Amino acid sequence: MKTFDFYFDFGSLAAYLAHTQLPKMCTETGASTNLLPMLLGGVFQATGNASPMTVPAKGRYVFVDFKRFADGYGVPLNMNPHFPIITTTLMRMVTALQMHKDPRMQTFMDAVFQAIWVDALNLNDPDTVAQVLTSAGFDAAALLAMANEQASKDQLKAVTIKAVERGVFGAPTFFVGEEMFWGQDRIEQVKAALKA
Repeated sequence: MKTFDFYFDFGSLAAYLAHTQLPKMCTETGASTNLLPMLLGGVFQATGNASPMTVPAKGRYVFVDFKRFADGYGVPLNMNPHFPIITTTLMRMVTALQMHKDPRMQTFMDAVFQAIWVDALNLNDPDTVAQVLTSAGFDAAALLAMANEQASKDQLKAVTIKAVERGVFGAPTFFVGEEMFWGQDRIEQVKAALKA
């Protein structure tokens, strides 16, 4: 069975849009997704890249552009007034779920992406994070404990370093084999590569 790698960080609006399209991509290509949580801040630091939001004019345009994609996909999107969200703990949580082969990893991803990019909540606030996770059926305290385990921290760091070594400089980034595709607007190209 064909697989493709999906590097993501919850703080990336483009990663949210790509995430909403993953089930459709898998259905259309018969491929499965290899989810790779990484720290976008670490990637930016290692590559000298920065969020387009750091350039005010570009930041304003980027949101308009992404809203067009969201409308085209038929998915909701709202600008988060609390951006940037520091996602380190959230990324450690999803890494921990993956390491424990927890079947609810997808549920967690859906809940966090929705909280940031649809409900526009302040996930920099630990109480808000706890509410979101509890509403999604998780034990927030247990997840936080898992996130703070050294193994979770080490794994997230390792995936982030590996991403940079493979040439990743932003999120989302897809790989089909060793062929890299950056950005949610490259989904059609990813699908074509999977069908080739």
